[in-house]
Amino acid sequence: MRAVIQRVSEASVTVDGVITGQIGQGLLVLLGIEDADGQEDIQWLSSKIVNLRIFNDDAGVMNVSVKDMHADVLLVSQFTLHASTKKGNRPSYIRASKPDVAIPLYEKMIAQLEQDLGTTIQRGIFGADMKVALVNDGPVTIIIDTQQRE
Repeated sequence: MRAVIQRVSEASVTVDGVITGQIGQGLLVLLGIEDADGQEDIQWLSSKIVNLRIFNDDAGVMNVSVKDMHADVLLVSQFTLHASTKKGNRPSYIRASKPDVAIPLYEKMIAQLEQDLGTTIQRGIFGADMKVALVNDGPVTIIIDTQQRE
């Protein structure tokens, strides 16, 4: 799994003119899934997301997690995170899982985040043409790949 995690003041996802997910201060997480991903990746990544200390404490130091703040998470599936641009100018998405593999893993990730965070996770609609709006706070953007675990 590959995740782009953005600290936001606000974020929303709109599909066909209808807002499907919306948060105030919290994290917007763009999630790409590949066939090598499994339950261990879900648990590890969820724990990282909810415990990342990327919000400022009273001294202005990034030392507070989304869980500590009782803030929200907006999760959006994004297969293009696994784009390969090695050959030519048209990206290849061969590493991205097809929906029959990716949808169950995406749903398990939602459930794991809800369990770890103790609240409902806002989300987009898997495979839909989504319009994502956000105000990146900082900006703070972190990229995590469960296959590399850096």
